[in-house]
Amino acid sequence: AMKHAHPAVNIIETENSFDLALMAPGISKSDFKIGLEKNLLTISYDKKEESTETTPKMIRQEFSIRSFKRSFTLTDKLNTENIKAIYENGILNVSIPKAEVKEVEVKTVEIL
Repeated sequence: AMKHAHPAVNIIETENSFDLALMAPGISKSDFKIGLEKNLLTISYDKKEESTETTPKMIRQEFSIRSFKRSFTLTDKLNTENIKAIYENGILNVSIPKAEVKEVEVKTVEIL
């Protein structure tokens, strides 16, 4: 019934970054896709259904994540060039640094 179970996500805003922690145990990190289009960050995972005749019969299956897709709208004040993603201990951590806000230089123009 839970075909698209959404994994739990924590989003933490620090002084310098937005950090996402997505709980997804038992997934090989090469199966994750992290995409960014404008300010929409999408984390998805597609499980290849493997059916072999020799698999033991699953009596009860509660912790299989088949596939999911989660999207997050980011503020435009982020440095999306330098997103880091680390998958360890069943948690995918995505860190998006905040863009440095450049001080606007005020120039006075001399009137000639």
